[in-house]
Amino acid sequence: VQLQASGGGLVQPGGSLRLSCAASGSILRINQMGWYRQAPGKQRELVAVLGGGSVTYYGDFVKGRFPISRDNAENTVSLQMNSLEPEDTAVYYCLYRDYRGDFWGRGTLVTVSS
Repeated sequence: VQLQASGGGLVQPGGSLRLSCAASGSILRINQMGWYRQAPGKQRELVAVLGGGSVTYYGDFVKGRFPISRDNAENTVSLQMNSLEPEDTAVYYCLYRDYRGDFWGRGTLVTVSS
């Protein structure tokens, strides 16, 4: 499975960014897709993961700011990040997960700064 992410960049506090990720290769019908992030000096943490049946898991810090969506036909997942804060600065990693394990994208940098 290969993952291609896009949409990172620099944004001011309070602004918005949209991350997208496309999966290709050996995609199984039952899977989860989503996002984790890793800030400098911190462990990688859950942002949001969405299963094929619309079961969704969010990190506690999200607090409704980052709705996640997916297109099962296109094998894509998107993360709409709103009300961004400097603490959201991190490398965001796209995830594809099925019974074989976790597959990760290369990561896209999101910087929230004035």
